[in-house]
Amino acid sequence: MTDAKRSATTPPIVNLALQGGGSHGAFTWGVLDALLEDGRLDFEGISGTSAGAMNAVALAHGFAQAEGAPPAAARDSARQSLADFWEGVVSMGALSNTLAGAHKVPFDLLFGGLSALTGSASPSQILSDAVTSFWTQAVSPYQSNPLDINPLRTFLERQIDFERLAAYQPLKVFVVATQVRSGKAEIFSGKRLTADAVMASACLPTVFQAVEIEGEHYWDGGYAGNPAIHPLIYECTSPDVLLVQINPIHRNALPTTAAGILDRLNEITFNSALMAEMRAIDFVKRLLVEGKLDPARYKNVLMHRIDGGGALEEYPASSKSDTDSKLIHTLRDLGRTCAKRWLRKHIASIGVECSINIAADYLDDLRVPPAA
Repeated sequence: MTDAKRSATTPPIVNLALQGGGSHGAFTWGVLDALLEDGRLDFEGISGTSAGAMNAVALAHGFAQAEGAPPAAARDSARQSLADFWEGVVSMGALSNTLAGAHKVPFDLLFGGLSALTGSASPSQILSDAVTSFWTQAVSPYQSNPLDINPLRTFLERQIDFERLAAYQPLKVFVVATQVRSGKAEIFSGKRLTADAVMASACLPTVFQAVEIEGEHYWDGGYAGNPAIHPLIYECTSPDVLLVQINPIHRNALPTTAAGILDRLNEITFNSALMAEMRAIDFVKRLLVEGKLDPARYKNVLMHRIDGGGALEEYPASSKSDTDSKLIHTLRDLGRTCAKRWLRKHIASIGVECSINIAADYLDDLRVPPAA
């Protein structure tokens, strides 16, 4: 990968920020696959949350396995690592469908949270949804899953060599989880980047017991950073951050069903930390333009984004629990298409300017106007 000091003939360097979103993370798989196949960008750091964290470690694992290989071979290794992870998710989902419901639910919930249980629009599911609503309010995971069974953990440990990943220096990987005691985001990287850290980043507290690491307990990182951008600002040299966004900021249709309302609440909740970081980035950029901050001390972050737009919005949040092969591969293909379109339109912006309008997309009407 890179130490951020490259010659003029090497690819431009970006940092990747990967949102979480259950099975919709397959869209991110497609984006990363297309970027790796294209080969015109190099990566310095990756920040990921939940499914974004899994994509991050799968990609980095592929590079670590090919350490010392030519760049094209290293990219192919990263592509294969991502494919192995997601094809494994599909296989585990298919296996879980053959088991009794009590065995199937934990895997589906890991990828979809409550939407796995409340997302069906079929009239035949109304009674089931009502029962589920009672269950989620009355029973905690410490009662419903006292042994803390989490099948994805074993799968993840088989897929990713975390010791090798911790020793791999050229690519910085940051995984965010929410510390239960303080409510603050905690970043795991280097030797602290373990299977526990990734599972903590994906730990929905209504479904799984908090993950204990070094005496502290952690829940899903999406509450505090989805994804966390600040480690890419403070720990990486490149000013360019490419956000792969899978949780829609805007939805035009008003949700009126119980499932639709819950879906939208989840989207808003898991986008709130991102919105706050975008406000902070925009504020610093404006102060730099106005000459009120020292550019030697404050980085002028250049933000970029790949998302599915209206196409991705067609998939309700409830589908984040669906590990069906057709959905996973459709989302992957959509991600590839969107990444290729972004490369055609915006790759020239890397190192030069933002390719998104932060104020228009992420700031509210209370934005403080520039000083006169």
